[in-house]
This record gives sequence, structure tokens and C-alpha cells, in this order.
Amino acid sequence: MIIARLSLTDFRNHAAAELVAAPGLVALYGDNGAGKTNILEAISLLAPGRGLRRAALPEMVRDGATGGFAVFAEVQPGDDLPPISLGTGIEPAQPGRRVVRINGAAAAAASLGEWLGVLWLTPAMDRLFVDTAGNRRRFLDRLVLALDPRHAQHGNRYEAALRARGKLLADPGHADPQWLTSLEAQLAEHGAAIDAGRQQMLAALSAELARQPDTPFARPLLTLVDSDGAERAVPSSAAALKDLFAARRRIDAAAGRATAGPHRDDLVAVHAATGRAAARCSTGEQKAMLLSLVLAHSDCVARARGQRPVLLLDEVAAHLDPPRRAALYHRLADQGGQAWLTGTEAALFADMPGPVTRFAIASGRIVAG
Repeated sequence: MIIARLSLTDFRNHAAAELVAAPGLVALYGDNGAGKTNILEAISLLAPGRGLRRAALPEMVRDGATGGFAVFAEVQPGDDLPPISLGTGIEPAQPGRRVVRINGAAAAAASLGEWLGVLWLTPAMDRLFVDTAGNRRRFLDRLVLALDPRHAQHGNRYEAALRARGKLLADPGHADPQWLTSLEAQLAEHGAAIDAGRQQMLAALSAELARQPDTPFARPLLTLVDSDGAERAVPSSAAALKDLFAARRRIDAAAGRATAGPHRDDLVAVHAATGRAAARCSTGEQKAMLLSLVLAHSDCVARARGQRPVLLLDEVAAHLDPPRRAALYHRLADQGGQAWLTGTEAALFADMPGPVTRFAIASGRIVAG
């Protein structure tokens, strides 16, 4: 997948921006606050979900703009296929409602994943291994989504059933047992699908990571664990989950939340070379493991779908020493597809192997390309 043209209107600090990019590496450079990450965020909105910042839609409208915002991209799926137009944004009359268009026709945001895979790595993700289990689950679910666009629908329906069950259990004496059983059946159905997607993703990632050397980027070993910290190597069946939720009604009513299930699982990573938990590794080692994970995921998607996701790497180059930076650039160039990278200086991208599309960004303007 290649984003051949990107257009922003009243998005963040970009009143009107137009970028035409080629396959390969795309370098965005400029001072802090110029709007480089905003461009990556705009691209991330062309996939299901809330984008790389997880911001509210009204926050993305340019200060001083009287309308909404619009993001449009012309995507080239392959040499022999016609381009696809993807667009998203909000309208002034409904600032909280996201509008999505695919080839000019209205579409659901979840359907974007059928057309474009996007994966990102930002400085805010550097603490993933020491962050909350919820953030790690969201990261893993984003990886699954690039391979299975239905994963988002399962997640949304699971969360809706979880909330409804929680409201019933808040007054267990008056809760309708048949309605509880129905909700738990929905939880079990979608929870099993979520669990299967995560387990399949981890198996594919582990296979890709096993093919990688331990250098120049540290290689992680990944496992999924439940709320008690026990490793989960086999996906849960819908029947098993249904029994689990039914058996824990009294416990969950007392706790005021569902205390077990796929929404409580966690992603655990270990440094392959040292056996040390990722959370106890140095900041540099954690960054390297994340990068290794993202690159392996790109390989997984390419192997499964025949097309690489678009990679968005925000300020990655500045945190790598020259040998690792060169290794990253050559790997990205060799694997094909398209990767967008940001940095404060053009010199960070001087040694990129071609083809390279370069854009200088200054105060929300594209000043050179």
C-alpha cells in the first residue's frame, strides 16, 4: 500500500497541505511544533480507531477554523490496480461524528482497515512495557487489526456487552437472569474472537521475530497472560468464556467490574538475549525491542496480505546511534512498501537509500519537497 497523495484541510496547524509521495521512504523534517507529527496523525486516521494520539475529534480542527477538518488520501494498492480514495473528517454541524468516505461513498470507519493497513511508533509509546496493561492490550489489538479488520467490531461489541452486564450487576437482586445470560453469550462470542485474533497474531509475530538476529535491534519474546499472571497459550472457547462469566457474577457484582476475561489479559515481553523482563530493561533496549516488534509485524502483514502496511515512525531516527539508524533505513528500503519518518533535521535523513521523498515542514506549511 502506497499513499500517493495526501491532502489536509484545517487539520491541526495545517490550513491546507498537499503532499505527493513516492514508494519507499518519506522524510518529514522541521523544527519542533512545525506540524510533522500532525501529518502522521492525519494518516493514522485513515485506519480504524482514534489515531495515534487517540484525541477527540474537535481537538483536531485548526485553531481559528470555522468548519470541521478533512483528510484525504489517494492510495495505490498495486501496480496493476486502480487507485483508491480514502477520506475522513468532521462537519461543523456534527463535530463529534466522524465522516468516512471510500471512493466517494459514505462508509463505516471500521471498513477502512479493509483498504489500508497503518502501523505507527511514537515517542509516547516508548514506555509501553512499563505502562498499563490496557495500553499494551490496545497496542496488541492494533497489530491484530492490520490483519483482521473485523477485530475492531468484535472489540466494540464486547465492550458494549461488558458495560450492559456491569449495569445489571450493579443491582444483582433485580437483574434479569435471562438478560444476563444473553449478555454473557455475547461476551463469550466476541471475547473468543478477540482472544483468537490476539493468539494468532502473537504466534505469527513470534515466528517472524525468531527469524531475526538479536542485533542491531533487541529481539523480544512475547506471551499473553491472564489477570492472575498465568500464561495463556491456548485461545479460550466461547463455551469456556460463557461459563467463566456466569460463575463470576457474584464476584464481579462485589468488585463493581468484570474481574476476568480477554479485557483483563496482558502482553508480556522478555529480552530474548538476556532473559530479562522488558520492563526492567534500559530505555534504549525497550525502544529497540519496540522497533523490532513493529518491523516484524510489517513482515507478518506482508506475508499474510501480500501488501505491507504504511509505517509511521515519529522521531525514531533521533534516538538511534548512526549504525542502528543506517540499519533501520536499509531494512525499510529493502523490505519495500512505504514508511513515513519525522525528524528535526534534514541531516538525520541524508544517508537514506533511495528512492526517498523529502518534505521540509515549517509552521504548518510544506516549504520544500
